[in-house]
Amino acid sequence: MTMQVTVAHSPAPRQVKEVMLDLPEGATVAEALQATGWPVQTWQGLDVGIWGRKAHLDTRLQPLDRVEVYRPLRVDPKVARRERFGRQGARAAGLFARRRPGGKPGY
Repeated sequence: MTMQVTVAHSPAPRQVKEVMLDLPEGATVAEALQATGWPVQTWQGLDVGIWGRKAHLDTRLQPLDRVEVYRPLRVDPKVARRERFGRQGARAAGLFARRRPGGKPGY
């Protein structure tokens, strides 16, 4: 008996490689990655997950699982947010930055 699994990897920003595979039941994440035919250097040493949750290579897959290969972050998200806020300025950012003319403060 086989099951369908999707394997996704983003080698660069705005580039996504996605492969649908038919694997035997009880297959692991490592077996799914090997079945893609991608070079081992593509995924070796990187974090992997199933539907956005971190997983190990020996994790057993379920039918219709989505295996994702994560590339490392270039910038810490907190630092990027601080830099973006600094560029925009205090008045152009935030929840209430775009008030309607004549609107009450805080709305």
